[in-house]
Amino acid sequence: MTYVDGFVAAVPDENKEKFQKHAEAAAVIFKNHGALKVFECWGDDVPKGKMTDFYGAVEARDGETVVFSWVIWPDKATRDAANPKVMADMQAAGPIITDMPYDGKRMIYGGFDVIVEA
Repeated sequence: MTYVDGFVAAVPDENKEKFQKHAEAAAVIFKNHGALKVFECWGDDVPKGKMTDFYGAVEARDGETVVFSWVIWPDKATRDAANPKVMADMQAAGPIITDMPYDGKRMIYGGFDVIVEA
């Protein structure tokens, strides 16, 4: 069954175009190493919660937008084998990837087994 890596981050609004270019370059690298699909989504209708929300999860500040991203892999083994290659290629890609247009320390991420695919 497919495997998904998910990411949430806060990106300064003025970095939207830079983030898109960064994400497009990263998507090529992920796909070169076996990812089936890559989604990068700019927050549009993201409500603020009373107890929890996406903003709080990434400590979003005024003037930042929450982005929600995921990479679909055929399985966890493919993802695990790809990860070191993806990281090496990202470093080799230079500033388009290494000069992140957001604070990576506030990004949350994780890998997920797909249990329902409809």
